[in-house]
Amino acid sequence: MSQFTDICRINVKGGDGGAGCMSFRREAYVPKGGPDGGDGGRGGNVVIQASAQLSSLIDYRFKHHFRAERGTHGQGSRRDGKNGEDLVLKVPMGTVVRELDPETQEPLFEIADLTRDGERAIVAPGGTGGRGNTHFVTPTRRAPTFAEKGEPAEEHWIELEMKLMADAALVGMPSVGKSSLIARMSAARPKIADYPFTTLVPNLGVVRAGDYSYVVADVPGLIEGASEGRGLGHQFLRHIERTALIMHVVDMTGGFEGRDPLEDYRIINEELRAYAAELAERPQIVVANKCDVSGATEKVEALKRAAIEDGHEFFAVSALTGAGLQTLMLAVGERVAELRRELANTPDDSAPVEQLDEQWERRRRERDRAFKIVREAADVWRVVGRGIERMCVQTDWENEDAVIYLQHRLQRIGVDDALEAAGCKRGDEVRITGYSFAYEGADDDPFVGLDDEPFEE
Repeated sequence: MSQFTDICRINVKGGDGGAGCMSFRREAYVPKGGPDGGDGGRGGNVVIQASAQLSSLIDYRFKHHFRAERGTHGQGSRRDGKNGEDLVLKVPMGTVVRELDPETQEPLFEIADLTRDGERAIVAPGGTGGRGNTHFVTPTRRAPTFAEKGEPAEEHWIELEMKLMADAALVGMPSVGKSSLIARMSAARPKIADYPFTTLVPNLGVVRAGDYSYVVADVPGLIEGASEGRGLGHQFLRHIERTALIMHVVDMTGGFEGRDPLEDYRIINEELRAYAAELAERPQIVVANKCDVSGATEKVEALKRAAIEDGHEFFAVSALTGAGLQTLMLAVGERVAELRRELANTPDDSAPVEQLDEQWERRRRERDRAFKIVREAADVWRVVGRGIERMCVQTDWENEDAVIYLQHRLQRIGVDDALEAAGCKRGDEVRITGYSFAYEGADDDPFVGLDDEPFEE
């Protein structure tokens, strides 16, 4: 029996960047050879890619650490280091990727929501290769004696959460007959028994009715308080978020406890609303099941009135005998087709996968470029930002020219101005990662007039 895993946490690290080379051309009859240090290779990225061939996150249940290949160092004679290979981790379509807080392991922000086959997002960028000394030649500095170190890649934890991508979801109390319905409607063969919580994992089935074909998900039973995590709670409510249509199944017999079907209907709708307000507005079809049981006529009529008052379509069926199922399947197919047409008219649906990939990469770069100033004491300030921290770890702090060049880069991207605006004064201590230096003001730039590369990956 295959195992179903719909949420997991993994540790990812891109490959470290190779160091740039500090070298000068040395050969016969060339007494003053110039700098010829090559660049270090870039480390490989860790990439999450959606695949239509996968149905769970089982590959990440037991293995939690993933590392991409590092870049090699640059060499003399302008020989650049080799880039590291990317590590591609495949996940099911419908997987949401989130950054986790390193201490609390709570989600911080969404990295990507991968809904298309082949859609990709970089979750752990490889370290940038250090530049060789050929890049630091100026009219006044013809023989730079420094090169950049390779950037160590960042190691961090991410969360992968799979949300089923079905056209319709069967929801309802435990043992209302959802598994029997999906077995009747499709070729799915879920476990069926006469006790609550028989279904512990979602089941998917492809339904074909007339000219229609659509995917139905059988979501495990919900109970009162599910939106607060009771029972299977949040564990499976997430799978309803992806579906365009909710098929709300109600047991007209009241189950073992003799529950009131109308009350069950109200409870489940309230739980959907409490979990996510938009679920209350999601198109819904109410399905009265087990209508072949004697004495159910009045209860069916009462539920029908309530469903129609709420603006929902209503169908009375029996999963046991098959009564009413063909009409239900055709109606669901027609409704799903309508919802698909509406979705097809949205601009994002026709976007090529490459355009979606660029969207996630653009967001990542924006986060990388962002920085903030934090006051740690009266005369102590800290600059926090991934891109800026990368510049510092790539700098050879034993080389005075390299440190001066770093100061120039920080001024070019607005760090000095931001410090001054925050209240930092000349002589105050400025800290970036594990380094510190005295603030000299926003006007002193020993590299005025020197063109520099943009602040990019």
